[in-house]
Amino acid sequence: MEIDICRDTQFPLLCGRKGVWMDIIVPTSDFCAKELFAHETVLKYFISDVTKIPVSEIRSVHLCNPYLRKYYRKQKQGIVDVLVELNNDAKINIEVQVESCQYWERRNLFYLSKMYAEDLHAGEDYAKLKKSISINVMDFNVTDAAECHSVYHLRDAEGACFTDLFEIHVIELKKPLTGDRPLDDWVRFFNARREEDLDMILTKNPGINMAIAEVKRMSMSDRIRARYEAHMKEVRDRNAREAYVRNEGWERGRLQEIFTSVQEGDYSIERGAQKAGMSMDAFKKAMAETEQSLLLK
Repeated sequence: MEIDICRDTQFPLLCGRKGVWMDIIVPTSDFCAKELFAHETVLKYFISDVTKIPVSEIRSVHLCNPYLRKYYRKQKQGIVDVLVELNNDAKINIEVQVESCQYWERRNLFYLSKMYAEDLHAGEDYAKLKKSISINVMDFNVTDAAECHSVYHLRDAEGACFTDLFEIHVIELKKPLTGDRPLDDWVRFFNARREEDLDMILTKNPGINMAIAEVKRMSMSDRIRARYEAHMKEVRDRNAREAYVRNEGWERGRLQEIFTSVQEGDYSIERGAQKAGMSMDAFKKAMAETEQSLLLK
């Protein structure tokens, strides 16, 4: 193993044998992202490059509890990837998503609103409410914008700002890079899948270089790698279970529609068995069992 000094910075990069590229722990995985954003340098420079707040003006950043409080028993609890307090006067939700989800816009506003209101207790002054910023790193497209970075505020129909207390950033990793902004190197970093991809990011940005060094360190540690593999296995198993439940529910619903069509005379039993892809005996048995289960209910 060789140790190289990372492009004019103080952060060492751990590299394998020359000419041999290793697979890395993917930066977009929640396992890796949470480890990365636990580093103050990575966090400061990432926030600065996204929000354009100069690093010199970021006096302090600290991670908060990632679980937003529930106020009512039946209220859905918001769980975010990383919750940050900035300069003690703003809160930032950083979320990395690799799969699309339904009602993403509503979900994002739910988290942002919850984060905005959670610190205000009964009888307290509204002045205590802090600016709330949502930064969303998406491994899929959610907007029609050509740029990979979109910023949203509350404005009127003519574009005049109503308030700057809500701010939403959407970073879409699948979109082509059109410039050479500091944020573009973060997009290249999150898109990296091999050590070679990391080494092609030529930057003097201390935050990105620290992030690259951390990904390489984690990827070469047997202990961390084992934790990552166990985590990814758990994710795959959970996705497989959820897919099975969805498919099972869909199949039951499809069969129920066919049973109903037979009962109402729209299909003959022969046609129903054909539609269900079952033998006559199996179809009759399944139909009888379904009717019995409905009677028991």
